[in-house]
Amino acid sequence: MTSLDMSEVLAWARVLERAGDDVVDEGKKVVAKGSLNVKNEARQLAPRGPHIPSYASSIGYDVTTGAGWIEGEIGPVKGRRQWGLGNLLEYGSANNPPHPHHEPALDHEEPRFIAACEALAAELVTRHG
Repeated sequence: MTSLDMSEVLAWARVLERAGDDVVDEGKKVVAKGSLNVKNEARQLAPRGPHIPSYASSIGYDVTTGAGWIEGEIGPVKGRRQWGLGNLLEYGSANNPPHPHHEPALDHEEPRFIAACEALAAELVTRHG
């Protein structure tokens, strides 16, 4: 006959459950900071010129949450001057070369964002453990 003591596994499950209760509220701060960083760098990298004086300032971000999810959306904000040029400027066309600014900004933020998520997970487990 074999016996198994599950008390530590169950205790760990309770820690993770309590930590999970705070993930969306705390995670929203991490996503907002990452989104702000991407927006700021995309604005810095955005092409400039006499025909696109307002494009860079059209770039914004928004963070939304739901039951168990957080989303950051970064890009030209509909309704701002020259917002509709985003895809054309980022990816180019048959007549215009691409001017990548969103994708490089996102690539630069990725390691910082992952580190912030890992730090948040460790902090929540420590808090509730």
